[in-house]
Amino acid sequence: MDVSISDPKAPQASSLPFKSNTVDQAEAPPLYSKNDVVLSPAAERRMILKVDLAVMPILFLLFLVSFVDRSNLANARIEGLEKSLHIPRTSNGYNVALFSFTIPYVLFEVPANMLLKRVRPNRWLSGLMFSWGICTMGQGFTQNLGGLATCRALMGLFESGFVPGCAYLIGSYYKRHEFQFRYSIFFSAAILAGAFSGFLAYLLAKMDGVGGYEGWRWIFIIEGLITIVIAAAAFFIIAPWPEDCRFLKPHEKEMLLERLAVDRGHVKHDTLTLRAFITTLTDWKIWAGMLAYFGADHSASAVVSFQPTILRELGYTASEAQIHTIPVFMVALVLAITVAWFSDRLHHRYAFCMLGVTICMVGWILELAQVNPVGARYFGMFAITAGVYILMPVLVVWNLNNLGTGYRRVIGAAFQIGGGNSAALVSQNVFISKHAPRYPEGFGTGFALNVMAGICCTVLFFGLRAENRRRDKGLRDHRFALPQDELDNLGDDHPAFRYTL
Repeated sequence: MDVSISDPKAPQASSLPFKSNTVDQAEAPPLYSKNDVVLSPAAERRMILKVDLAVMPILFLLFLVSFVDRSNLANARIEGLEKSLHIPRTSNGYNVALFSFTIPYVLFEVPANMLLKRVRPNRWLSGLMFSWGICTMGQGFTQNLGGLATCRALMGLFESGFVPGCAYLIGSYYKRHEFQFRYSIFFSAAILAGAFSGFLAYLLAKMDGVGGYEGWRWIFIIEGLITIVIAAAAFFIIAPWPEDCRFLKPHEKEMLLERLAVDRGHVKHDTLTLRAFITTLTDWKIWAGMLAYFGADHSASAVVSFQPTILRELGYTASEAQIHTIPVFMVALVLAITVAWFSDRLHHRYAFCMLGVTICMVGWILELAQVNPVGARYFGMFAITAGVYILMPVLVVWNLNNLGTGYRRVIGAAFQIGGGNSAALVSQNVFISKHAPRYPEGFGTGFALNVMAGICCTVLFFGLRAENRRRDKGLRDHRFALPQDELDNLGDDHPAFRYTL
């Protein structure tokens, strides 16, 4: 690592956003506004607390609901969905329903996030959620695979802009090394949803026969109705952009904008030109981050889509399988938040990515080797889930930390998350029903893609470190001679920018 914790007076340039930022955050002097209003450390903490309370809780709740809606198909499956819709267990009908969601989700993620900058966050995010809530309910009334696949496809379309949009909104309020912990808190909603979804499905399945509907239908109907109600309320609660926020006093808002400007320095990149768009999509860093996320997302998708099925095939009843998913996700939740805190504290990402990769690898090895007894494979589920949920939020924040601001960050975030989420197309087609419960293709692919994620993280680390050293030596200073408008639009290619490692 390039940050010296024991000697805060001598931080390394590679841990800092700009050459001029040579004071450790713990010893930073008070910030001043344009009107010379002093923001003391205590006042700054109060302001950040206000931001935390205004921004984080509602987005956490929305993501929790989003992930419950996304993962409830796995819960409905073991409650009899395939039998009711006449989908043979030996066919790949369930897999078709899964990737019907994934294809539009991946294809529309970048354009959806580009629209975000033109729409108020509360309108955009709550509108998306309201729409997919209707589609979630629709799954409870469908009578065949075609209807189910159509509802899933529309859900994927509406959910495509949600996660990267939330990530961008959260990142717009915080400095680079405050972002990891907040994003992991947000992302932990997905982990909690894994536990909550199983328990909620267990309860809703008890409604079997009510109104003439099977229990699996009530899972979709009730959860979709909850989504619609929360979306309507969220319209009035979701925070606006920092420039438009009203929950801060005028001097606090001014301080917020100034501390963000200091953290970002010369990096703007607010003008979307064809050259800037092409440069962003051809940036090797974004591709390395996307491929690493691809490897991680395969594991996450496998856990969400197939964990209840795998647990049932290990000998648990449907109800027991639902309940046994809960401790798996709770352990992952604790580890993910703990790692996020240390990552922000140490201003470092790579080592924590590799920690997640290593833990996840242990789980895939246990599953691939078909280790007995059943408890060993159950532990494998713990390891895969914990490892991937440590890795994914750190990868997203690492990418956003190194993309400056403006459209470059919007496009880069959507490309990483959207491209990475296409791994679900792989996971949804390698767990083949007729190969249950061994699933050699599924477990082998999971292991291989997890290794790929570790390799990409390593390439990213050494590549970024080498580029920081080049800038320290002045090998990129020729860019200062560019016209001012081009220099301002360089984003993280600005010679004063230093990458987070």
